[in-house]
Amino acid sequence: MKTKKIPSRICVGCREPKEKRSMVRIVKTAENEICLDETGKKNGRGAYICRNRECFRRAVQSKGLERSLKTQIPQEVIDQLEEEMSAVEAR
Repeated sequence: MKTKKIPSRICVGCREPKEKRSMVRIVKTAENEICLDETGKKNGRGAYICRNRECFRRAVQSKGLERSLKTQIPQEVIDQLEEEMSAVEAR
């Protein structure tokens, strides 16, 4: 039998490869809306982050999130994403 390949992605914050299902995707849609995508199935350009706020803060501070999404992110959107990340982290 063949072993099934487990997809992995690199976290934008800590730069460590992890299993795709254990991460959260942040997506920039065609309408330039930036939102959290827990399912990983929304259309648009995505960046993967670990399920903790520390990696999110590192990604914002190092501008890695902006580079991955290829856009400037306003502070209001960053604050909204951080609130959503805290809800995800609590689960």
